[in-house]
Amino acid sequence: MDKNGYLRQYYGSYREDARLSAAKHGLVEYLTTMKYIHKFLEQGMRILEVGAGTGRYSLALAKEGFRVDAVELLEHNLNILRSKTEDGMRLQAVQGDALDLSRYQENTFDITLLLGPMYHLFTQDDRKKALEEAARVTRENGILYIAYCMNDPTVVGELFARGTIYDCLEKGKLTENFHFTAQPEDLFALVRTEDIAELNQSVQAERICLTATDGATGYMRPVIDNMNDEQFGIYMKYHLAVCERQDLIGASHHTLDILRKKTPASGTKRE
Repeated sequence: MDKNGYLRQYYGSYREDARLSAAKHGLVEYLTTMKYIHKFLEQGMRILEVGAGTGRYSLALAKEGFRVDAVELLEHNLNILRSKTEDGMRLQAVQGDALDLSRYQENTFDITLLLGPMYHLFTQDDRKKALEEAARVTRENGILYIAYCMNDPTVVGELFARGTIYDCLEKGKLTENFHFTAQPEDLFALVRTEDIAELNQSVQAERICLTATDGATGYMRPVIDNMNDEQFGIYMKYHLAVCERQDLIGASHHTLDILRKKTPASGTKRE
């Protein structure tokens, strides 16, 4: 089965539209991501979301009055997104691939969101291509948001916790330093902070910040979900207070890299 086949099978039965809203632990990632989007969002900006899924972010931003273009690979997710689009929204949703955004000209969008594709791109070359395409269509001084699934929380919280570490070792899916070498059938590609830094070298952009979007949340989901609203509010204050601490970034299940596209130096040839 090709990699898209595994994705179609997975998302065909997975409630992706509820992942970031059905339980408090999912809200942590959503609220954190939205906080950082709003940090640089200004009225009149044009937004592109690549890998929009069922539209959790695109729909929310369109409801705020922003013009949003949403690109989604899987027809199942795209249909759900379109079904939730309301009259008056300036939202255009199309089927497309993060590796080919040729439908858009360079320097088109003020903000580009790449909040899902890196989860499912299994080679550094594909990840670089997706980042390069996102940067190409983003205007100079525009902002890129790139989300990643991190390696070590999965190794600790999934492989060791569920006892699948033995199977992964036998199949050679772990390097000597326990970096998981995912394939399409594994569904999720996992990275470390050094992998992200290497990717960033492929584009003319400077990092604004690298932040943990769920931090410690993934290790204590039942605790988070059982919090009352007051406790959850305090937890969110704690999380937002420490989510940029670089000593904690690699321990977060999900991270968000925020880049500003550089203006080419005078005399520099554009690619």
